[in-house]
Amino acid sequence: MNYPFEPLEFVKYTPEQMLERSTAYYDEMARRRSVRHYSDRAVDRAIVENAIRTAGTAPSGAHKQPWHFALVGGLEVKRKIREAAEAEERESYENRMPQTWLDDLAPLGTDWHKPFLTTCPWLVVILAKTYGLEESGEKRKNYYVQESVGIAVGMLLAALHHAGLATLTHTPSPMGFLPEALGRPGNERAYMLVALGYPEEGCEVPQLERLPLESIMTSY
Repeated sequence: MNYPFEPLEFVKYTPEQMLERSTAYYDEMARRRSVRHYSDRAVDRAIVENAIRTAGTAPSGAHKQPWHFALVGGLEVKRKIREAAEAEERESYENRMPQTWLDDLAPLGTDWHKPFLTTCPWLVVILAKTYGLEESGEKRKNYYVQESVGIAVGMLLAALHHAGLATLTHTPSPMGFLPEALGRPGNERAYMLVALGYPEEGCEVPQLERLPLESIMTSY
């Protein structure tokens, strides 16, 4: 397929405006925290759909867009997901994780119980398409699937935070139960689950320090 080309819509800012915008965006994103305690307060579906639309603008290998976002709001489906997730997480915490991993998680106060999966109003299950499918059923190769979907997830989290919602990334391992619970086709593999909503009243999060710039960047 040959794509038609069109003029780039590019907004130009002065260097001063660019610095101001980049600083403001950093300040906004620095306030984003992983939230494990949610209110059951409803969230307008349109807000979440806009965030998913934003995630869908992510770049992808050869523009194959190898992602699918399953939006889950039904309580019965959320209960099914929670039951399966907690079973896998319990097995991980009790039998799979080495002690060093458990020691690293201990300060965060996490365990195999995942009540947020049924409390929060929406879950988004991000699925990576290992290959595409034509209408004829013929398989189509996708490129850089993990990288492409990872970028889309980052954009989803940023969009939800920008809209004023709290989020939590959840990766129960293994995650094979998610496509099965949702009836997804065989070319899709669960990449991540994102819980979202409003934090419960009085919600607290661990006091964490992020690495300073000089620790995460090297100039050449």
